Amino acid sequence: MNIHEYQAKELLRKIGVPTLKGVLCTSPEEALSAAKSLGGKVWVVKAQVHAGGRVKGGGIKIAKSPEDAHDLTQKMLGMRLVTPQTGAEGKIVHKVYIEEGCDIEREIYAAVLMDSRISAVDLKASTAGGMDIEEVAENEPHLIQKVVIRPGQGISDFHGRKLAYGLGLTGDAAAAASRIFVQLYRLYTEYDCALVEVNPLVITKDQRVIPLDCKINFDSNALYRHKDIREMRDILEEDPGEVEASKFDLAYIKLDGNIGCLVNGA
Repeated sequence: MNIHEYQAKELLRKIGVPTLKGVLCTSPEEALSAAKSLGGKVWVVKAQVHAGGRVKGGGIKIAKSPEDAHDLTQKMLGMRLVTPQTGAEGKIVHKVYIEEGCDIEREIYAAVLMDSRISAVDLKASTAGGMDIEEVAENEPHLIQKVVIRPGQGISDFHGRKLAYGLGLTGDAAAAASRIFVQLYRLYTEYDCALVEVNPLVITKDQRVIPLDCKINFDSNALYRHKDIREMRDILEEDPGEVEASKFDLAYIKLDGNIGCLVNGA
């Protein structure tokens, strides 16, 4: 199961990771009010869809006044957002997230995911924040730092520091980043996630370390343990056929073409 960026940031705040202030909006009027209430000189209008690559599809825009936030939201709501991850059919934007701006000095990438080859968890980070990590892994793998965490051992502060120093961070930024790396792993395990990805994790000019975007996927087989996570489900973001199948506890995945595959696992 996937959740939206604004929901992912709610979970980050619960585990103590600092985030920028933001307001979920479903109308241009709400966006205008949100920008005024957040204050500042710059705001970011973000389409809330279950897909990455929103910048490339026009799903993230900078507003330089509350009125600008109103107009951008008006254009964004109802649009069919097409990104590299949505396919040609795209996704309809039903809500946007208005977030305060910040002065970015540096962007990094961070993720926690299972490495099924060795039955352990990979905690990864890269200096190539804001970029497509798949391209980085293929073309510049030396930019990706990784620590392997064995389930029986768990994480320690050392793992976070190793990543932070491997990225060349120093001082307050290194200390803050190392704490966040550890907290991301704890979020991953506590909520039975399949993926926790922050791209980018930014370092501001005043040396704060803040997740600018966050993507979280959950192991659907473990959702019975997390009623609060189940309530975050947005069926408008899912294929209607998959939603219907889930009512009968069927694992149905819609694919292209006209050939179906019916299987039964042991």
